[in-house]
Amino acid sequence: MDTVTRPRILVVGAGFAGVGCVRRLERKLAPDEADVTLVTPFAYQLYLPLLPQVASGVLTPQSIALSLRRSKKYRTRIIPGGAIGVDLKSKVCVVRTITDKIVNEPYDYIVLAPGSVTRTFDIPGLTEHAFGMKTLAEAAYIRDHVISQLDLADASDDPAERAARLQFVVVGGGYAGTETAACLQRVTHAAVKRYPRLDPGLIRWHLIDIAPKLMPELGDKLGRSAQEILKRRGIEVSLGVSIDKAGAEEVTFTDGRVVPTHTLIWTAGVVASPLIATLGAETVKGRLAVTAEMCLPGHDGVFALGDSAAVPDLAKGQEGAVCPPTAQHAMRQGKKVADNVVSALRGLPLQPYEHKDLGLVVDLGGKDAVSKPLGVELRGVPAQAVARGYHWSALRTNVAKTRVMTNWLLNAVAGDDFVRTGFQARKPARLKDFEYTDSYLTPEQVRAQVEGTAVERS
Repeated sequence: MDTVTRPRILVVGAGFAGVGCVRRLERKLAPDEADVTLVTPFAYQLYLPLLPQVASGVLTPQSIALSLRRSKKYRTRIIPGGAIGVDLKSKVCVVRTITDKIVNEPYDYIVLAPGSVTRTFDIPGLTEHAFGMKTLAEAAYIRDHVISQLDLADASDDPAERAARLQFVVVGGGYAGTETAACLQRVTHAAVKRYPRLDPGLIRWHLIDIAPKLMPELGDKLGRSAQEILKRRGIEVSLGVSIDKAGAEEVTFTDGRVVPTHTLIWTAGVVASPLIATLGAETVKGRLAVTAEMCLPGHDGVFALGDSAAVPDLAKGQEGAVCPPTAQHAMRQGKKVADNVVSALRGLPLQPYEHKDLGLVVDLGGKDAVSKPLGVELRGVPAQAVARGYHWSALRTNVAKTRVMTNWLLNAVAGDDFVRTGFQARKPARLKDFEYTDSYLTPEQVRAQVEGTAVERS
């Protein structure tokens, strides 16, 4: 008797795009219509825009880690691991589980939403000595590290060591870098009052970027406003400058300055997940080239979206324009891809993705913010209200909204705490230790893995 198997839908990545897709599939597909599988190392969706507030201690880590198992319609199978290769010809995704076991996961439809990784350059000492700001573990680790620098500086009798531990360097003048520098500077400024042996004048924050403007997407006026806020707080902003080399106790800028420091935070942009390179398909600046329907040309049943896909931006009306790697696009692309997967299953026509950008918000901590919702430029408290209102409404669950709002209110009333939580182990962990970018296979290794397993099964 013939056995009829349900179509297998495999979603790679639990970011805004992947989770948006899975949740939509669960709502639109009948239980016996298809099997849905999600590949992710963690069973939560990380709300990345609020990561700097975790690093500064305004929010607790679990506040922005949204569980994937709270949905009442939850029926998705989760494979705890990361996709390290895809064989488009055989329709197999190679997965490394969290126990380092490598398994082959076959599919009929695959949705590639692996996100992005921190963009690094061939700068001596960078990956060995810099911290990233891309994962929950990194944010929690950085908080422990910054507070430990205050503790160590307070305990030290060496003026040179004390000065070095109280200097902090953030590279990257985009949203992540600017918000990270702003939020952490507020923490050290408030904390120094609890350290009577420390001179507040020794605490220095540097924000540097090779670009000529800070957050150019905001426009000249708001960009200058943000820069003025940072300078008023004592953050030294250097544009047209990057890192020449990094060491354990000092950083050399490209303009020749040598800054003694034990803290280098690298937020100079992102690149598509290394998974994309394993496909051997056409890319646009490292992102997978897809159609407006987010399909991979020449490959039935392959969809890609989010940070790892160059999705045409139809709303701009410019040839060659692609959607920026932002949360608002990823969330909406996830829903549209789910609709297109369902349409493909049912033999219906696919629909293109189109969304007009709603604007930008930058939370600089406290009452400081700059925002540009729907093209309207805001500063100060109104901008802060818009920024936090947008983030709060974008949180997917009521539990997360309650936790975040409670944390914000508690921090506003009680102020900051300066407690190390123990995430910082005795062995230092840096940029190279968190994102596992050396785990991916080459296209040849993917083919060998798939064929090798096929031989063993036959």
